Amino acid sequence: MDLQLFLSILCLGLQSVEGIPTILNPASGIGSRRLSSKTLTLPTTQGGEDPDPVIRQRRDFVKQMLKDSWDDYVRYAWGHNELKPVSKRGQSEGNFGGSKIGATIVDSLDTLHIMGLTEEYEAGRNWVAEYLNFNEIDAYVSVFEINIRFMGGLLAAFAMTGDEIYKDKAYELGKRLLPAFDSPTGIPYGYINLLTGAPENSLSPSVLAELGTLHLEFYYLSEITQDPVFKEKVDRIRQVMANIEKPKGLYWNTVSPATGQFVYEHVSIGALGDSFYEYLLKTYIMFGDIEAREMYNAAMDAFIANDLVRTSSKSHLLYIAELRDGNIEDIVGHLACFAGGMFALGAHVDTRKNIQDKIRDMEIGQNFTNTCHESYIRSLTKIGPEVFRFTDDLEATTDVPGEKGYILRPEVIESYFILYRLTGDSKYRDWGWEAAKAIEKYTKAGPGRGYSGIKDVYSNEPQQDDLQQTFFLAETLKYLYLLFSTNDLISLDNWVFNTECHPLPIKANNSLF
Repeated sequence: MDLQLFLSILCLGLQSVEGIPTILNPASGIGSRRLSSKTLTLPTTQGGEDPDPVIRQRRDFVKQMLKDSWDDYVRYAWGHNELKPVSKRGQSEGNFGGSKIGATIVDSLDTLHIMGLTEEYEAGRNWVAEYLNFNEIDAYVSVFEINIRFMGGLLAAFAMTGDEIYKDKAYELGKRLLPAFDSPTGIPYGYINLLTGAPENSLSPSVLAELGTLHLEFYYLSEITQDPVFKEKVDRIRQVMANIEKPKGLYWNTVSPATGQFVYEHVSIGALGDSFYEYLLKTYIMFGDIEAREMYNAAMDAFIANDLVRTSSKSHLLYIAELRDGNIEDIVGHLACFAGGMFALGAHVDTRKNIQDKIRDMEIGQNFTNTCHESYIRSLTKIGPEVFRFTDDLEATTDVPGEKGYILRPEVIESYFILYRLTGDSKYRDWGWEAAKAIEKYTKAGPGRGYSGIKDVYSNEPQQDDLQQTFFLAETLKYLYLLFSTNDLISLDNWVFNTECHPLPIKANNSLF
């Protein structure tokens, strides 16, 4: 966006990009024109075909990627959590304790709906209705993962379709998760047995990103069920995190559920920290939560004040470093690349009077997204690694074997999508198309088949890891599809994405809330 235009928009206090005529306003709950139900129009959840034939062709390409990945899952792994496309079988090990609960199905429902794949969507919906029963899962599950993938997927499907089966299943899951909060402080345990409610390890510290990534889903669940217990649980987490002692204003990545105090000095906007900050901002957007916005502002200011937002010496690439035991580590995880979009979105809905802070955060968002793009185009596959570094010899690359892989992650494409929606700059669509073609070339198991992660993005013939992650269908392909759609499809005026890319309705602006 032209800087002068951006300044004009901010000075007017408007969100004019993407056809959004308001900016979030604490005085009115969430919008400076709080719309009545009579003035709200039905949000667009399907369609969104771009008038440009090239863009339409790119979107159709992505839709076929989704259909291939779904069809291969149906063919070889139906009902399992994930597909192993190379070995042509399903697997259910991992975050859900070995329980076979159709994670790919639930995580893909809203993607199938948005893309208009009616037959595939109906098959998923019917499986949920007939086979998904959270009351029979005798396994230790990740509270974080089952919340963002299952709860988020069910709530998004309910919001878009109004089908009560999704609300009923979400409510069933929510009640099963309540024992996770039975710690001395209310900070949830990381893993619980979904049948008995017992924590897997009550002495293990809780991860910042995990304890902080519940508010959107639990607030919304309380709204649609009229059961306040879910909101009460996450409000208690908020109270602990608002009052916790923050060294130099920073949040450490682990918290003791017993004491409510930080454990181990490690600060990151990527793995272990990421979605804690994301949900502070998005709880403000979805519900007008002023405290959450203020905590987000202070946290981002602390990253900057503690020299964690840095610039490389060679090409002047902006990146966000980590802090461990008092030492800055010049590394960036692929997971951290979501923050480009987050900084930009935060600037876009910023109500602070200091225009320089808004400009600063928008510039960080754009420049960090550019850096993440550099991590892609500096590899032989044109796909970015799991981790990249900045040293005297390395810039947005890595030479560490365990950091060279790509597991179908969405975060870089997520930032492309948000920056395109906010700026209208077509380069983000071009970058997304580069990524889509590279993913198709190097990660596909074969014609018409599913997709695997790869072990080395710097190899011309990378070995595949034989795992089609559920988030590939839930996030990576959905963000790509929306990137090549018109801005009214899942408009940022009406929807906010949970950290698994499940759209949830903004309370003040969305008639489907």
